[in-house]
Formats: sequence, C-alpha cells, structure tokens
Amino acid sequence: MPTDPFVTAVPADSPRQAQNLAPGVSLPPARPSAGDRPGEVAGPWPRGAGFGSPGPNIGFALTLVARARSRITLAPNEHEPDAHALVAAVAMKRASLFGRAPVAADVSCALLVLGYEGPTSSDFVEWRILAGVDAAHDYRPGQDLCAQISPEDIRLDPRDLAPRAESIQQHLCASPAATGS
Repeated sequence: MPTDPFVTAVPADSPRQAQNLAPGVSLPPARPSAGDRPGEVAGPWPRGAGFGSPGPNIGFALTLVARARSRITLAPNEHEPDAHALVAAVAMKRASLFGRAPVAADVSCALLVLGYEGPTSSDFVEWRILAGVDAAHDYRPGQDLCAQISPEDIRLDPRDLAPRAESIQQHLCASPAATGS
C-alpha cells in the first residue's frame, strides 16, 4: 500500500507485536470462524424481490449525485430529490454489480440511462416522472426501476452505454411499471 509523503517510514514505526511479548511467549494460532454471528448469511446469498443490490459503501452514491447535480436536467414537473434518489439507486446497483463502492462513472451511467444527461424522448420523460414519484421518501420506486435494467446494460462503460441509452429507455417505457400495473 502506498504511503503518504508526510508519513515517516522508519523502523521504529513498524508493527512490533512480537517484540512486545514476554520472552518465550507466542501467540496461539488464529481460530477458524464459526459463522455463528447474528445476521451472518449462511449458504448462498438470498435472491429475489426485496433484497436490493448489496455492495460496500453504496451510500456514497448519494454524495456523488449531489456533486453531479449541475449535470441533471429536470423536466418542469419533476422534483429534484426524487431525481437524485433514482440516479443514486441506479448508480448503487451498478457499483454493487462490480462489488465495489460507487464511483463517478456509476453516476454517469445512471444519468445516461435515466435521460437526465443528453437528449431523451418526451414519452420517456413522462414515464420517468411517474416512476420517480416519492422516490426520495420511498425505497420501492428506485428498487423497481433497478429491477427493470438488465445487468448487462448497466455494466457497460459510459462511452459504450451512450449509444444504447435510447433503447434502454424504450424498454423501460414498455415495462409494466410504466402503466402502473
């Protein structure tokens, strides 16, 4: 791991656990994990509706979306907090598919897919407004949206995703959530 230039790398600062033990004393070998902690998942990770997309530190997507707020073009009847929640949900899903915390590229992909950046059809904007109602206050709209976006599409690099954004938006408009059923 790299060290910052202001951190001194002298031998006195290195770990000295073995030197702190009394002569003739050694540490016992590490015990294996029993897997009996509360909340520990036993067996394969559960799948299905309502489990979301778990990933490390995915809440950082909210910070990244706030930093990208100048790039988000809202429709006249669209609420900024709802738009931010939808963008963050898609960015969180993308990051979790890679097994890492969100980065700026995740937000860029979410903005492209949701049509907040670049040209988009009026039909999709209307669908997006309806799909995002109360997304800032309820987890379900973002979760429903993420369930409709294929992992193969959202994993693409933003440059590769841009030409496909319109077809993804058409797919979302044709989904059952678009009609409220």
